[in-house]
Amino acid sequence: MPSISLAVVGLGMAAKPHLEALDLLRNHVEVAGLYNRTKAKAEAVAEKYGWTCFDSPEEIAGDPEIDAILLLTPPDQRHDLVELFSSAGKHILTEKPLERTYEAAAELVELCDYAGVKYGVVFQHRFREGARQLRALIAEGALGDIHLVRANIPWWRDQAYYDQAGRGTYERDGGGVLITQAIHVLDLMLSLTGPAKSVQALCATTGAHKMEAEDFATAGVEFHSGAVGSIMATTATYPDAKETLVFDGSKASAHLDGSKLTVTYRDGSIDVFGGRSGTKDGTGGGANPMAFPCDWHRDLIDDFALSIIEHRDPKVTGHDALMVHALIEAMETSSRTGTRADVREAEPSKAYI
Repeated sequence: MPSISLAVVGLGMAAKPHLEALDLLRNHVEVAGLYNRTKAKAEAVAEKYGWTCFDSPEEIAGDPEIDAILLLTPPDQRHDLVELFSSAGKHILTEKPLERTYEAAAELVELCDYAGVKYGVVFQHRFREGARQLRALIAEGALGDIHLVRANIPWWRDQAYYDQAGRGTYERDGGGVLITQAIHVLDLMLSLTGPAKSVQALCATTGAHKMEAEDFATAGVEFHSGAVGSIMATTATYPDAKETLVFDGSKASAHLDGSKLTVTYRDGSIDVFGGRSGTKDGTGGGANPMAFPCDWHRDLIDDFALSIIEHRDPKVTGHDALMVHALIEAMETSSRTGTRADVREAEPSKAYI
């Protein structure tokens, strides 16, 4: 099978499932090497997996054998690297969020468009079994017309999480629970409903945390499809619970609880998909943000690699990510002004299943 050569840049907290996934994809994803600002960490990871290290991003950009970059740096370190690698003709798969603001995110999308390189985004929730099945059911009309959507993200982070340098700040992360945690569920929601039209929101920092940005956000949402809905996201719920997405349609209602999908039809019949029988289906919603399997990352990275081999768009693109950036921006604006805010239109790609 044809393969691609990929370099990993950045080895922060989010790296673990990526590294495990890459180890499982050796048949057609060759890891050319790693780069991290703390070289000792890169060397330790390279020794564990049998990979090599690079001395600088410029060395990676100048290597004609490397096809793509897996970019795992914090959001405040993205712009210069995306500019460097895209101008060198490297395809880029980046961790979420694209950047700290909508404008900065859109600029990165434009850079990659101009360079003619693929720009994929790590929204692994789209690749869960229940989410895939829900997408198929919606596409075939099994739920009928969707008229109500509810997103609930009752997660927990202890104070030690926010005591780490830059956590929950606008300068490094671009915000709090919305752009760092809830963005995964909100992206999945929008990939199924289509773009949001307007929101009325409240964002706040609860007494559970000392941090700059919000650890709680809620909103009423109107979608361009005509559906309405609600959002609640927090990292102040102890103990944490699984995130849920509920879609109420004219023929059936679908309840996505973590990876488990339950569909209740108007005739009373029920279908259940996904979930992990006999195991804890971790979602990363608790004190350990990495408490989940690498399967979803594996499938996402696999799709990105195949998009290069097959000369097509990946299933999650930078253009797609602009939809959720626009929603988060509107929620923050609405909370700040105390009024309903329109969600700017961001044209998604047509690549996704």
